[in-house]
Amino acid sequence: MNRKFDVGGLLKGYWGRAVMLSVMLFFVFVGDGILSDWVPSFIQDSVNSPLLMGIIISFSSLVGFGADLVFPQLLKHVKTRKVLLMAIGSSLVFCGVLLWSVAWPLVVLFLLAMGVWGIYYEFLGFGGQAFVSESVPITARSGVWAVMSAFRSLAYFIGPILGSYLALSKGDYWVVVSAIVCVALGYLIWVIMGRSNREPIVDEPAERVNLLKEIQHWWTLSERVWPVLAISLMMGVVDATYWTTGTVFSDNLAKQTWWGGLFLPLYTLPMVFVGVVIARWGVYKGKKKLAEIFMLVSGLLLVMLGPSDSVVVALTVSLLVGTMLSVSWPLTDAVYSDIVSRMGSEGKHMVGLSGSTLSVAYIVGPILAGLISQFVGEKNTFVVMGTMMILVSAILLAVTPKKIKLPQIEIKTWSN
Repeated sequence: MNRKFDVGGLLKGYWGRAVMLSVMLFFVFVGDGILSDWVPSFIQDSVNSPLLMGIIISFSSLVGFGADLVFPQLLKHVKTRKVLLMAIGSSLVFCGVLLWSVAWPLVVLFLLAMGVWGIYYEFLGFGGQAFVSESVPITARSGVWAVMSAFRSLAYFIGPILGSYLALSKGDYWVVVSAIVCVALGYLIWVIMGRSNREPIVDEPAERVNLLKEIQHWWTLSERVWPVLAISLMMGVVDATYWTTGTVFSDNLAKQTWWGGLFLPLYTLPMVFVGVVIARWGVYKGKKKLAEIFMLVSGLLLVMLGPSDSVVVALTVSLLVGTMLSVSWPLTDAVYSDIVSRMGSEGKHMVGLSGSTLSVAYIVGPILAGLISQFVGEKNTFVVMGTMMILVSAILLAVTPKKIKLPQIEIKTWSN
């Protein structure tokens, strides 16, 4: 198997399916990016309370955590395409509830929308991991995740810009309508994918949901895969900090000079380009250690924000941190895919555990960042986060095993 990324091979085999899936998700993510930028401001203006807005937004991650507990059993035998269809459907329901809330901005509607939003993200997580672990060979998983992340990052770079323009020029109604159009385009591409795939979709019955059993499975897996979970948790907390405290810091920089507002976009932009580099790199060994090294460098860069008040330094650091984490994210996702693949039919339990880790990160991250910011300010919040990344990365580099060993005999009994 050729480990190098072959541009000519994009239209063939798993690369062709990966690109088609990425194009479909690109439009879905553009719609989501439009709403991700607009929803917090709309809710805060409606409820007149930043705290209540934060609680409402965090509800999506709480629902997502609950979904992580039940989805491994409900979706265990559901085909990848059907899971992705459910993701698109839940995104359209989310848009519909938001359209309803534009006319009636009620807290109950906001909570309903956030709940559906949380479920949408979990469907995407399960569908993406199932696709990579089942369809992509181990030598290409880092590259496929990198390419898929490149499409996603481009979408989340375009979406907020488009959403801000529409909110200012057209109003809230057209913001949601434009998001619906983008998701609908994603659905049309999904239909085309379905027509080109002649394999029958026959789903086996779901297991009976047993939350206690699922928690026991997670505990068994956590004892072996905790270093990878720690990587995800730390990166998720930093990412959540960027999308909460980082937006405030970006606004503060923009008051000094208009291009200071690029602090957040420069963080999200690198994956668009870094993804291709990782795909050509063809990493399939030592992914955990490499992810930890790049996370360590990210922490060192964030600490550099402390001594300087320069806008140029802040933007440069944000760009470089985004670049480093753009390497760590797909490497970590590829490790998860390896584990899911090794677990066979029980792999969705690992997907649920990894998804729950990110849900916890996006629940804890904004609260922790806000608390730190109250004492040291927005800029130094990133310095504290950088220090945490350095400590976590250093510990993980010292203790992470070369290969994670799974309790395969016990895992085989989970279906009984």
